Amino acid sequence: MSDFGKNGRGIAAMLVASAGFILNDSMVKFVSQDLPIGQIVFMRGFFACLLIGTIAWATGALANPKVLLHPAVLLRASAETCASVFYLAALAHLPIANATAILQALPLMIVAASALFLGEHVGWRRWGAVLAGFCGVLLIVRPGFSGFSVWSLSAIVGVTCMSVRDLATRAIPAEVKTFAAAFASVLMTTCLLGPVLAPFETWVMPAPHLLALLVGAAVFLLVGFVFIIIAVRTGDMVVVAPFRYSIVIWAIIIGFLVWGDVPDWPTLAGITLLIATGIYAFFRERALAARGED
Repeated sequence: MSDFGKNGRGIAAMLVASAGFILNDSMVKFVSQDLPIGQIVFMRGFFACLLIGTIAWATGALANPKVLLHPAVLLRASAETCASVFYLAALAHLPIANATAILQALPLMIVAASALFLGEHVGWRRWGAVLAGFCGVLLIVRPGFSGFSVWSLSAIVGVTCMSVRDLATRAIPAEVKTFAAAFASVLMTTCLLGPVLAPFETWVMPAPHLLALLVGAAVFLLVGFVFIIIAVRTGDMVVVAPFRYSIVIWAIIIGFLVWGDVPDWPTLAGITLLIATGIYAFFRERALAARGED
């Protein structure tokens, strides 16, 4: 398959992953009104482990369990766990707009890391497209940056861990199946993060509708984990990474459909800029592929 075809598949997978993550977040938001975050992470992870473990076993992804001990798989799972710890801690203490804005720095970190450590070519046009997309995110969330605190630093550490996670994904050998890598990440996050937070919380017996939402969250979390691995392993990081911004667009759509939130003009301007930069990055890659350039 040509680089253009691979990047197209990578972009599509990233869009699906973003939708999965935001649907997971939406369900977690409902449940968090009644359950502590540690219990939510543990129970959601338990259901996710059952789902992805069953799929991985049925598809033969776990035929050789030793693949879960591959250094790149362990690094990815460890980075995922650390990212969850630091980012959830920041999210609990920062306004969500500030935390979201810091999270959107991830594509910039990915592009920089890809150029520095993976040797991927990053021209000034690609840098410009990513930066323009980041400006679009800032137009949408319009955070206030006053009072930078240790929790802001915690969010940055969490985002840095996410970039390590994605770089580690690129280093996972082809014989390690996607479901195996995703299972390792979910398993480690569930087994470590829930017990870490449990001593600081009071866990309660969830009502049936909360259990149903947690199962739904686990399904969409699984979708996000699987498709983000496919995206990162399939396309060039510098092309696929900017499409993470689509999670903001998914969030606005869900906010309108579920909560009736109507975007104002700066938000619409940010959405337009995001879409424009994403389309530009895609067609720029196709033009380069047609000319046989990097």
